[in-house]
Amino acid sequence: MASGILEVTLVEGEELNEKKLWCCFSCFKPCVNNTRPYVIIEYGSQKHLSCLAQEEDKKQVWDEKFKFKVDYEGEEDHTNTKLKLRVMDKHQFSSDKLVGETTIYVKDILLLGMEEGNLDIEPQKYRVVRPGPDKTYSGEISVALTFTKANSEKKTHMALAQLLALSPLYQNPALSKDLQQ
Repeated sequence: MASGILEVTLVEGEELNEKKLWCCFSCFKPCVNNTRPYVIIEYGSQKHLSCLAQEEDKKQVWDEKFKFKVDYEGEEDHTNTKLKLRVMDKHQFSSDKLVGETTIYVKDILLLGMEEGNLDIEPQKYRVVRPGPDKTYSGEISVALTFTKANSEKKTHMALAQLLALSPLYQNPALSKDLQQ
């Protein structure tokens, strides 16, 4: 079994609006009020909660990072290969409402990350939909992913220490002793 860290960067959201049916009596159309979105991110039994997004140029911005511990059996392991993100609208006087959700399948990211030791996925847009049979579109969120295999960070530090020890600019006997142990 291999293990590592899956880092999720919640970047921003667009068009994340909850439709409100009680306004706009004059035009008989649902209004779209500004939401105060936050995101619940789940990987297996692990869960993280984002802060409320900041409004910037009609986008909701988080720019937050969350880390999940990953234990992965390999290609046959079909458990814990999904990252679920639920976008919620914060309400002050009533319970928070679900704006929508998206699921990111991370099996291939884990496989490549285990093989390479480290894998970065640039921010991608994911559609946020309301659950149910009609899957109503509720906006988009941008998410970046990074997977780091458990021992790859140690190997990187060790390689850097070895390079420094060999460098004529950095001849430290104490470091050389540490590398030999």
